[in-house]
Order: sequence, then C-alpha cells, then structure tokens
Amino acid sequence: MTTYQEYKAKIAELENLAENARKNEITKAKEQIATIMRDYGLTVADLGTVTKAKPVKTRAPVPTKYRDEATGQTWTGRGRAPKWLEGKDKNQYLIK
Repeated sequence: MTTYQEYKAKIAELENLAENARKNEITKAKEQIATIMRDYGLTVADLGTVTKAKPVKTRAPVPTKYRDEATGQTWTGRGRAPKWLEGKDKNQYLIK
C-alpha cells in the first residue's frame, strides 16, 4: 500500500516534470513565433492585438460638503452619513 509520503514525493516529481515540459514548450513556441515574424517581416506593433492594460482613470477628489465646526469632521455628502450627523439637520453643517 502506498503511503502519504510516497504520494507527496510522486506529486513533487510530477510537478518538476510538468514545469520542465512547460519551459520546453514555451521555448519552442517562442522559436516558432520568431521564425514566422522573421519570414513575414513582422514586428510586435504589426500584430495590433497586443495591447497594454488600459490606464486607470484617476478620479478627482470630491469636495467636502459638510463640516462639524466643533470637531472639524467633514463629509462629502456621498455614501452613508457619518455618525456625527445622525439625527441632526444636515443644512446646519453645510459648507457655504
């Protein structure tokens, strides 16, 4: 009967074999791609489908709309209202 340790050893061996096979296949694929590009005079720019990730649009900060003068706490008016504003008239804290 095969033990747990023997299975772990077999798994490690298979993972090493799989990684080596992957590296060999990638090397062959790169060689094929380079040959095709060289034969047809192509560059990476000619492929057109290779694009970099879209740039992330940064959002401008939302201006503060409410301020508690006593504590200096602020709120933009977006999202859930803060605890310091609960049960109070928001218009009293509106920044003018």
